[in-house]
Parts: sequence; structure tokens; C-alpha cells
Amino acid sequence: MSTVLRPAIFRSLLKASAALALLSVAVPVFAQDATTQLDPVNVTVGSENGTGPVDGYVARDTQTGVKTDTPIAEIPQFVSVIGRDELEDRGASGKVDEALRYTAGVFAQPFGVDQDTDWIYVRGFDATQTGVYLDGLNLWSYGFGGFQIDSDFLERVEVLQGPASVLYGGSNPGGIVNLVSKRPQPENFGSSEIGINNFGNAYLNLDVNGTTDDQGVSWRFTGKIAGGDEYADQSQDFRGVVMPQIAWTPDDETSLNLYAYYSYLDQNTGSNGFLPYYGTVEPQYFGRIPRDANYGEPSTDYSKIGQTFVGYEFEHTFDSAWTFTSNARYGHLDRKENQPYPYGYYDPATGYGFLTEPAADGAYLTRLGFDHKTTVDSFAVDNRLDGNVTTGIFDHEILVGLDYKYYQLDSVQASSTATPISVTDPVYGTPQPANSVYLDQTLTQQQLGLYAQDQIRFGDGFIATFNGRYDYVHTDLDDHLGSVSYISDDNAVSGRAGLAYEFDNGITPYVSASTFFNPLIGNSADGPLEPEDGYQFEGGLKYQPFAFDGLFTASVFHITKNNWNVTDPLTFLDSQVGQVDANGIEFEGKVNLNEDWKLLGSFTWQKQEIKEHADPSLIGNEPYMVPDVMAAAWLTYTVPEGVLEGLSLGGGIRYQGESWADMENTAKVPAATVFDASISYEKNDWTAALNVDNLFDKDYVAGCRGLNVCGYGQSRTITASLSKKW
Repeated sequence: MSTVLRPAIFRSLLKASAALALLSVAVPVFAQDATTQLDPVNVTVGSENGTGPVDGYVARDTQTGVKTDTPIAEIPQFVSVIGRDELEDRGASGKVDEALRYTAGVFAQPFGVDQDTDWIYVRGFDATQTGVYLDGLNLWSYGFGGFQIDSDFLERVEVLQGPASVLYGGSNPGGIVNLVSKRPQPENFGSSEIGINNFGNAYLNLDVNGTTDDQGVSWRFTGKIAGGDEYADQSQDFRGVVMPQIAWTPDDETSLNLYAYYSYLDQNTGSNGFLPYYGTVEPQYFGRIPRDANYGEPSTDYSKIGQTFVGYEFEHTFDSAWTFTSNARYGHLDRKENQPYPYGYYDPATGYGFLTEPAADGAYLTRLGFDHKTTVDSFAVDNRLDGNVTTGIFDHEILVGLDYKYYQLDSVQASSTATPISVTDPVYGTPQPANSVYLDQTLTQQQLGLYAQDQIRFGDGFIATFNGRYDYVHTDLDDHLGSVSYISDDNAVSGRAGLAYEFDNGITPYVSASTFFNPLIGNSADGPLEPEDGYQFEGGLKYQPFAFDGLFTASVFHITKNNWNVTDPLTFLDSQVGQVDANGIEFEGKVNLNEDWKLLGSFTWQKQEIKEHADPSLIGNEPYMVPDVMAAAWLTYTVPEGVLEGLSLGGGIRYQGESWADMENTAKVPAATVFDASISYEKNDWTAALNVDNLFDKDYVAGCRGLNVCGYGQSRTITASLSKKW
């Protein structure tokens, strides 16, 4: 019989407090060369809403930072928005982590292209499982129970850098990624697109929207089929996705949107992400491990993932001008996988495996046989009420809400020590030993949160934002093998206080302080793990020029994360004595210079430091994986008239600095610079396009999570497409 632990765990309450001082700003005056004339850009303030299409590259409003339609400049945290135009110009199709490669503060695809997972780090912290949301509702995941959304079905990809617990409860301390779905629009339109890349992987997209003007009903159907060879040797995939929606707007005060989303992925993959440092970053006597090598068993490997969502979005504005919003979604996931994975080198002379360096008499990789079957059922609902109140000189926009999250995972995992395989001459088909079950458990987590927000405008330009939230989290882990079952109950209070001032020239400085918590799964020597918690201080500047359509944001931040779960090197037991500090500087600018020129750029400097750890030798070191410096820029030009009217040229550059491959800080992953390019031609609503990622086929390692877990960056990928709009 399993042992069930029922501790009464109460976290001490965190109070959001900071002395907020308004920054003095020196505003430079820019001179324009009289010989240069740009076509004017008409900026219509207020024409955009926080979930709708973005005009060009520059978004003005969002809901991600405050849960109400709010100008980005008024939110006291760094917010990035990637709209549909930008995604299409860059050819970012399919994967969310690919869409984020040019975003400040975000390190995406640390293992290169992984078709079934979007790997995302925000401000140095892993947001892959605890920092992704769809239309404001949590996509929280654990283990192999993660949901994935195809970016072709999104209107926006938004990032709130910094803690978000005051709005969403338990989440990644570095920030969250909110995916905003395409929604039915009050007009008739459609598009279709076919494409294929240089590996032979093809796709067909369809997006059709219709409306009945007299009845207030509109609908949208989005679908995709993709498949073919992948970049790794003897690897293929097939993916199908559909999303039907129907919206009803009986009057100006009421709207209801019903939707469903179904996707299926069937693939056999390569081995990227599980390769040793010595042989990828550092060449060995055999050279380097081939980037496209497959060290699995192509004839028997499989990964099959099916996921379903159904949900609604409802909004009604009362005669009092208060608005009630209710969003809910149910999700179901079925996933099964079978594949041996490489993990370190194997010495045929001694029979030892999991080595970080190859043996002298032969380069072989150790392989771990692995299979699992995972199912997930999840439900999330968020009900909120917002409205405006005036008290004297203060104009309040008040938001109160109650949300609930349910997540249940059933997982059975089995493993074995599979046969080794040659690095330079892999031979497939060797019979593999049977896998033995080592994990069979049911995890259930529920979170109930009550939150409030007050945005106060006063003094002809001041904007103060105050948030408070209480969360109750119940976790039940039932280990069917009878070793680590437990039940835990956690409580958390989160807060945020921010102050901004809007100058008449478009400059808005801001400061904020916020707290966070992030529930953990597992046991330590002292019982169930308590949630991580901590705080952030952030100051920054946002600028919206009047001469052209643009948005520039710069920020500095400090984050402290406590209760970091670490492993004691002597006892090998988990303990929560870890603390990590993160400091950083971020900049991002997006510009629609005119109808023909669009530009974006970003820069990130961040530094993490281990302040407390069970292993004293690691104190003062940096965690592995995340580069200290990242920068990116993209420019698109469209010929406005003449023989070449409709021709668009785009180019981008991405830089990631050095990162550590191990926690001991003994091995570094070198910096890398990668170029991207695009060319397209549009005429009579037909568009032919060619997009190239990694234009010069830079061969580099994107990141390492230890000396035996490294992944190559994406190789050169050329995608040709033809689309039609109507």
C-alpha cells in the first residue's frame, strides 16, 4: 500500500511593496535629412483591440498584461506582441518556439527543432511547461503531458516578461507566453496555401471566414495537413489540425464564441537534443557527430499524439457599463511513444556506459530504451467583471475575477539499457531488450484563484496599477507502484504594484514590483515540495513616436527565485535550499516605417547566479543552457509601384552568445550568428514565397542541459509556398 503524506503546508504571505520613483527623462531631438522623404503612416489610435489582428508589426493594445484591453504603453511590465503579418513575413509556420526567435528576453529552441515540444525560456527561466497559455487560459503541463498549438492557427503570440502570478496564479517566474487564437470576423474572406521544404516535408493550409450580417452570426474554419521527411536521417512525420468556430453577436453588448480544436501528430524522430558535448561542441578523433544522424531505430520508433480542445468565450456589457467575461476550455491528450535515446558514450572494452567522452578504441553511444503512454484531462475557466469608477481626481478601471484549473495526468513509463550504436556507422535492426515499468502514476492538480486589479489614472498622465491575488492549490499524486504517493495543499498570495507616466511626446517611463509562486510536483527529504516563490523589480521606458508607427520598449529587471529544488550531491535526495538571482536588460523595437518598410529589433543581456545550493561548489555559478546575450533584427521591404510592384524582400539576423553546458561551469557552448531571408511576389491575391532559415547553413549547437544533453541548431531550411486570398 502506498504511503500518503498529508502535511499542512502554508506559505508565508508575500507582500508586494516597492518605493516607486518616477524617472526623469531627457528627451533627445532628432533631426531629419531634408533630402529624405518617407511616405506618411496614418496611426489610428484605438482602432485595435487586445486580441484582434495587428496592423503590420506594431501592436498597440493587449490583454496579456492586465486581462483587459489596455494600451501596451500603460502596462508596468515588458510586453512583446508578434502579429500575423510578422509571422508570415518571417515564414514562422507551425511551431510557437520558432515564432519567438526574434523576441527580447526569450531563448527559444534550445535543442533545435523538436516537432512535438515548444521549448521556451523567458528571462532565463524555463517556461515550457509552466508558462504557456491559450487565450488567457493555462496550458500547464507535467512530464509528457504537454499540449501544443500550431502557430498557423494563431492571430498573435504575446509575451509578458516577468512574473504573472497576480493574473494567472502559479506560473513561470521569468514570464509567460499567451497564444491568441484566430477568431471569427464580421466579414467574408478566405485563404489557402501549399508549401514544401528542402527535406520533402509539405503542407496544405485552409482558412475560411463567413458571416450573416443580419443575424449576427459569423464562423471560421481553419485546417492544416502536413507531412513528409524531416531533416534527420530516416525520420518522417504527419500532422493534421482542424479548428472550427462559430460566433454569435446579437447586439453591441453581447458576444459568444464556441470553438473546437483537434490535432494529431504521428512521427518517428531523430536524436537531436540528447547528444554529448564532446562530439558536438568539441570535435573528437572521429570529428563531430553528424547533425542529421538518427541514433534510434527508424523501423520501430514511433510517437503518436492526439489532442482535443472544446471551449467558449462569452462577454456581456451591462447598462452600467460593467463587462462580464467568461472563458472556459476542456482539453484531452493521448500520447504514446517508443524509441531508444542516446545518452553519453559507451566503452566496448569495459562495458561502461553514459560516459561524457568517447572510448579510445571505438566511438559508440549508450542508448536508453524508453516507451510511455500518457493521457491528460484538463479544464480551465476564468470569470471576471471589469468596469470604471471615478473617485475625485482618480479614474479607476477595476477588475475582479475567479478562475479554476483542473489537470489530471495518467502516465506509465518503461525503460531499459538498449544496445549501443556506432557514432560514425549506425546499424539498425538489432533486437532491443524489453523495457521495464519504472513509473505508473496518476497526478491530479487543482488551482482556485481569486484576483483583483485597479488601474488608476490621475494627474494628467499618471497610471498606477495594483494587483492582488489569492490561490489555493491541491495536488494529489497517486503512485501505483507504491513508493511516492502524497497529497499536498498550498496557499499563496501574489501582488504587483506599478507606476507609469505618459508624457505628451509619447514617452512612458514605468516601475513595478511583483511577487510570484510556482507549484512543484514531487517529494523532498522533508515531504512534498513547496511551491517556488520570489519577487521581481522592474523599471523601463516605452516610446510611441508620432512621426511614424512604432513601439520601443527598454527595461532593467531583477528576479529572485526561492525554494529552488536541487539535489544533494552526497545523499542524492531533493531539497529546497536553492536560490537563483537573475538580472537583465532588454530592448525591443518594432516599426511600420511606412506601407513598404517594416523593421524589428531586439537585444537581451541577462545574468543568472546560483546564490544557494546543496552543493556549495556551485554557489556563484550560472545555471546551464541560457545565453547571457541575445540580439536579433528583421527588415522587410515591399516594392510599391513599377514593374516589380508586389515584390517583397526580407532578411534577418539572430545572435546568441555563449552559454554554459554544465552547472559546474567547466564547458561552454560557443556563440553563434544565424541569418534568415525571404522573398515573395504578390499579384491579384496570389502570393509565391521562398523563406530560408539559417541561410548560410551555420552548423552550431543551440544549447546543452548537461554534458550528455546537447542539441544542434536548425540546419538550413528552404520553404517554397504558393497562397491565394479571396
